[in-house]
Amino acid sequence: MEEDEIEHTEEENVNEETTEEMNSDFEYKDIKDLPGVGSTIASKIRNAGYQDIIALATANPLVLVEACGIGEPTARKIVAEAREASKMNFMSGLEFEDKRKSVQRISTGSEALNILLGGGVETQSITECYGEYGSGKSQIAFQLSVDVQLPLDKGGLEGHAIWIDTEGTFRPSRIEQLAAVKGLDPKQALQNIKIGRAYSSDHQVLLVDKIPELINADPKIRLIVVDSMMALFRAEYVGRGTLADRQQKVNVVLHNLQRLADRFNVAVYITNQVMARPDVMFGDPTAAVGGHIIGHVATYRIYLRKGKKGSRVGKLVDSPSLPEGEASFEITSNGIMDIDEEKKK
Repeated sequence: MEEDEIEHTEEENVNEETTEEMNSDFEYKDIKDLPGVGSTIASKIRNAGYQDIIALATANPLVLVEACGIGEPTARKIVAEAREASKMNFMSGLEFEDKRKSVQRISTGSEALNILLGGGVETQSITECYGEYGSGKSQIAFQLSVDVQLPLDKGGLEGHAIWIDTEGTFRPSRIEQLAAVKGLDPKQALQNIKIGRAYSSDHQVLLVDKIPELINADPKIRLIVVDSMMALFRAEYVGRGTLADRQQKVNVVLHNLQRLADRFNVAVYITNQVMARPDVMFGDPTAAVGGHIIGHVATYRIYLRKGKKGSRVGKLVDSPSLPEGEASFEITSNGIMDIDEEKKK
C-alpha cells in the first residue's frame, strides 16, 4: 500500500444523541474514521503516540510526516480534518468564559499559598516553582500529589497523579507520611501515583509523550508533576553553542505539557532550578534557569526562598490575572502548612 493512499471506511459511527444538534453532520469517533485515514495509517498514527482526534488536531503536520512515515500532503490533510472534527475554531468571549468554568484547583496545604494562587494550583495551566535547593519545590509537589486525591470539599479532585522525576527526588515514604496525615490509605495513595524516572533529556521528552496513553488508561489522572524541568537539559547542553538546540527542545516539551493540561483538564506543576545572574549589582541576583522560554509558557511562576525561623516564602512573579504578592508557609512532617501566629512574632 502506498503511503499516500487515501483510505475510506464503509461504516460511519454516528452519535445519535448529537446528530440532531449537528444537523446530521458526521461525528468522528475514531482516528480511522477521518477522511484519508484507514486502519493502516491509523495504526501508524497511534504508534507515534497520537491516541485520539484532539491529539491529532494539535499535531504539527511535519512532525507527523517524520513520526508516521506518511507523505506531507496526506499529513496536512489528516491534521486539517482532525481540526475540523474537533471544532478548533474561534469562540466568543462568553463561550470561552463558559469553558473556563471547568477549571478546578488543588490545595497546596497552605491557605496563604492557595490565596496567592487564586485558590490553589489550577488545572488547564502550568504552575512553576523555582528556587534554591531546600526552598520547598519538591515538598509542594509531594503535597499536591497527595492532595489531588482528596475529595472536592477538602481541596482535592478525587484524582490521581503522574510524576516525572529527573533528579531522583521522589520518596514513597514521604507520600505515605502525608497520606496518613490526610486520612488516606498510604499504600493506595502510592498506587494512585505513576512514577517515571527520566535519565536523559530525550528520556524526559519520551515520558511526556507517553502521558496521553496513561491518561486514556486512567481518566482519573488530574495532576502532572515534573521535578525538575531543566535539570537534565542543563546537564547535557553545556555552552552557548548548544543553547539554541536546548531551548527549542525545552519549548516543545513545555507546549506539549500545556496541550495536555488543556486536553485533559489536568494541572501541571513543574519545579525549576536557579542561577545567580552576575550582571545584577543590586537586589536578589537569583533567576530561574530556562530563560524566556519557561517564562512565556508557564501560566503561574512562583519564586520560593527561605524565610525567618525555618519558614518559606513564595512570591508570585507572574500570572495572567493575579497581582504580584507573597505568602509565607512552613514545611513540617505533616506537610505544607500555614505558619501559626506565634511563630510570626
